[in-house]
Amino acid sequence: MQFFTIIRIVGVLVMSFSLTMLLPALVALVYGDGGGREFLEAFSITFAVGALLWWSCREYKQQLRAREGFLIVVLFWIVLGCLGAVPFILLEHPDLNFTESIFESFSGLTTTGATVITGLDHLPKAILFYRQFLQWLGGMGIIVLAIAIIPMMGLGKLYRAEMPGPMKDEKMQPRIADVAKMLWQIYFSLTVLCALAYWLAGMTPFDAVSHSFATISIGGFSTHDASIGYFNSASINYITVFFLLISSCNFALHFTLFHQLKDPKEKRKNSVLTRLYWRDYEFRSFLVIQFVLFALCLLVMWAYDYFTTANIRFEQVLFQSVSISTTAGFGVNDFSQWPSFLPTLLILASFIGGCAGSTGGGLKVIRVLLLYLQMNREIHRFVHPNAVKPIKLGRSVLSDRIEEGIWAFFSAYIFVFILCWLMAILCGMESFNAFNAVLASLNNLGPALGSVSSNFTQVPDGAKWVMTFAMVCGRLEVFTLLVILSPVFWKD
Repeated sequence: MQFFTIIRIVGVLVMSFSLTMLLPALVALVYGDGGGREFLEAFSITFAVGALLWWSCREYKQQLRAREGFLIVVLFWIVLGCLGAVPFILLEHPDLNFTESIFESFSGLTTTGATVITGLDHLPKAILFYRQFLQWLGGMGIIVLAIAIIPMMGLGKLYRAEMPGPMKDEKMQPRIADVAKMLWQIYFSLTVLCALAYWLAGMTPFDAVSHSFATISIGGFSTHDASIGYFNSASINYITVFFLLISSCNFALHFTLFHQLKDPKEKRKNSVLTRLYWRDYEFRSFLVIQFVLFALCLLVMWAYDYFTTANIRFEQVLFQSVSISTTAGFGVNDFSQWPSFLPTLLILASFIGGCAGSTGGGLKVIRVLLLYLQMNREIHRFVHPNAVKPIKLGRSVLSDRIEEGIWAFFSAYIFVFILCWLMAILCGMESFNAFNAVLASLNNLGPALGSVSSNFTQVPDGAKWVMTFAMVCGRLEVFTLLVILSPVFWKD
């Protein structure tokens, strides 16, 4: 294990991350409502830590193996989450203790969107911007950004550990740095388009940029306590839904589209490009899931005459079903007060989340689809024991390795969920509240039901550490974190 090389790389990454704290300081200078000094102090501390790590191991430049890549990803998220909490610790308002600062930082970077801060409407703009920017960085993955801007020897190994999805190595070109650069170009372009749309729909420039960060990253943080409901605008609701659906799509499809559009020969194949997304089985399944959820919500609301007895509109039902099921967690009203089984349905739908390779959380649509196909195969085998029935997506036959990996991931996901649920109860949470808090954390959702329907202020400090662990597991898709806890990982 090349420990000194790992420390050197983490040091450079930390120094790079420290530069992001200068942006909130600049926001504080522009708006003049406080927070600038604390962010400059946080920058100094973070940069010094990164410089110390790099300087002490600057001579070590050995080639990295895949195993070191996994360790760097986990170490970097832990170090980054801890150092990202420094501004929250230094700030006097909001007055967060150490545990709450760590929780808020990890919630932002993992795009969970759970918060322990109230009174957002009265906070300095620098703090609000910082929370949103943390989510934007965590959305695509700070490690992929590092691959794009810091071409170090062996750093491309991190891509396999960072990018989500069971078939993540099959849709990208082998040149990881070029892939990462184009992914971030797409990510940045979507953010700019989203911010412009929000601004044209009536948001202030600050709110438009801030909410575009949280929308494209499917994070769910807002600059207002009432979230998107603060604006009370149907056009803003539709814009949010549109960009959440785009961000929930596999970025490998966006990558393929942009790559073909850059090729003059491919530009003429418009018919091929227009079919690109629809031919993807995961994307089609994702749209079907979204449509079924929305239709169910709409039918139940109509059946209960909820549109005539409450201030609920058509686009709000669409907004809430998409926001919760894609694990964004934005809100326009208190959906926990909706009739019948709808709140529970939407919360459980977050277990599915977005597509693999997207900024969404949850198990991912492709895994749920493959689990469904495997279930059908086993039913067929039960009736016809001697039948040979491979699992196929279209014309592609999936290997046994992928099938085994799907079940292993699902088992690990449920194991972590139950473990964190029991630990939260042990920390003093009531069973129902603990269930919802862990569900919201592991699926990177944010709000849920019960005491965590709006924020996590009532969660005991001990349970906040459990939720932080669950957030990291969800963001790194369980195995990346669990693999370094295995004794096999540390054997040469």
